[in-house]
Amino acid sequence: MSSSRTAQKQREIQTQVERADKKKKPRSTGAMQAGARRYPEPPLPQVHQDKPGAEHELPLAPMYDAPFYKGSDKLKDKVALITGGDSGIGRSVAVLFAREGADVAIVHLDEAKDAEETKAAVAKEGRRCVVMKGDVKDPKFCRAAVEKTIKEFGHLDILVNNAAFQVHTQDIEDLSDEHFDETLKTNLYGYFYMAKAAVPHLKNGSAIINTGSVTGLEGSKELLDYSMTKGGIHAFTRALASQLVPKGIRVNAVAPGPVWTPLNPSDKQAEDVEKFGLQTPMKRAAQPEEIAPAYVFLASPQTSSYITGEILPIVGGY
Repeated sequence: MSSSRTAQKQREIQTQVERADKKKKPRSTGAMQAGARRYPEPPLPQVHQDKPGAEHELPLAPMYDAPFYKGSDKLKDKVALITGGDSGIGRSVAVLFAREGADVAIVHLDEAKDAEETKAAVAKEGRRCVVMKGDVKDPKFCRAAVEKTIKEFGHLDILVNNAAFQVHTQDIEDLSDEHFDETLKTNLYGYFYMAKAAVPHLKNGSAIINTGSVTGLEGSKELLDYSMTKGGIHAFTRALASQLVPKGIRVNAVAPGPVWTPLNPSDKQAEDVEKFGLQTPMKRAAQPEEIAPAYVFLASPQTSSYITGEILPIVGGY
């Protein structure tokens, strides 16, 4: 084919594309709904909470119980310790772990009512739940939490590091030393202390699952400190995974995008909460029950025995 014929062919292709571009495009159908049930879409309630946030006070209750999810003994007679297990992702993980046959210990900071609701939800699944109040920034508490879990249940198979502190700042100059310190010590020190306390009690086939974030993958201009910690959690996950391979302990992380939990209404202003999740391609935030099955997958040796050191993003289509 001569060069002139090639140029003509390229112009014809260009014309075809231009005609297609001018055609009326279908209107957006709004948020993507591909789950087993319909999930809330923006606008969400305009709500702002004091830290650490309370799930039972949210006007729109997070969907955590996954009624369509059927257990199949993937975690039969396992024992899991979950920090931040009182609400949000942690609560949903506790419920699905129980549905898969695990007993659960949960740690909360100061959300007693939420924690009791999680305990009741685990009991409804026919499994036991121990509730512990404490601060994961304290290594003594972390050791005590592991020890109490083992005292109550006899062993420990799964650690889920999920507790987190997040408050936005629009300017680095407004990020105080105290604020920065609280974020790093909760989100990084807390994960380290819990893992350090748990590892001596974990055996071949056990699992550690850390909660990362899309902010650790992409950064967030209003969450400098939080993004830093979540990126650090991803690196910690990969490094610890390499270290624990000889012991047969798998270490992975889930990196969620926006999820409707008390974490964000206790951070963002009410008008920003209303639009929460709208920036994702799916145009809505996830519900906790859409994230929790990933933790089951990574916890169970039946489903992820050859997976360690991985970061699993669940971010709504980025």
